Amino acid sequence: MKCVLTIAGSDCSGGAGIQADLKTMIAHGVYGMSAITALTAQNTTGVSQIMEVTPEFLGEQLEMIFTDIYPDAIKIGMISSCSLISTIRQKLEKFRAKQIVVDPVMVATSGARLIAEDAMEALQEELFPIATLLTPNIPETECLLGCKITGADEMEKAAREIGERWDCSVLVKGGHRINDANDLLYQNQTHNVQLFQGRRIDNPNTHGTGCTLSSAIASNLALGYDMAAAVARAKEYLSGALASGLNLGHGSGPLDHGYQINQRGQEKTA
Repeated sequence: MKCVLTIAGSDCSGGAGIQADLKTMIAHGVYGMSAITALTAQNTTGVSQIMEVTPEFLGEQLEMIFTDIYPDAIKIGMISSCSLISTIRQKLEKFRAKQIVVDPVMVATSGARLIAEDAMEALQEELFPIATLLTPNIPETECLLGCKITGADEMEKAAREIGERWDCSVLVKGGHRINDANDLLYQNQTHNVQLFQGRRIDNPNTHGTGCTLSSAIASNLALGYDMAAAVARAKEYLSGALASGLNLGHGSGPLDHGYQINQRGQEKTA
């Protein structure tokens, strides 16, 4: 059985983060493992608190995984501080990790900010250069490049710019556009661009879709599919999940809790 590691935050409601990743891996028939970067108190309507693990503890999790069950692919999700990012980079380089899918999680679907300001730069400097694939959505792509994206031509230009800047493949996800759910893949080794057309599915339960897609891609890469096939299969899996129409959210509305990330694992309400 192929093995896939997710490095991300925990979602107590089970729809995103580590929990979504492991469920996706099980569905793809791979053995899922996790290194948890933070505990979050959240549900389908928002995030109320975040409590990080220490860099030392995250490093020990990675040591124990790599020295026993070496992963065939890795998905990296929510990392909210510079020290954790540096720890991940050091360990992945130490163990010569391969097939690294980085989902640059900056803002939750609900709008809650999930990364400290100074960590955004560290993410780009330390993890993007070792990524096999980056999977930013349109708001994250706009944040990375400081531009506005309104159509397919701009998606392609942005994907090329990101891929050439960090020498990796890039999947710009179009799910945040109003009229479609098209994703655009740029492959850095061949410079090929491929548009994956999708239809917008009438399902308000989109909590965790980014986590699910990136871990599905990592699972398919571990199974031996090439990049384009891995993305196509992952997109088909996600569309099927959304089309099933399962209604889990029963909250009355978004949470109003404000919070600040404290790197020592203490949460402070804002």
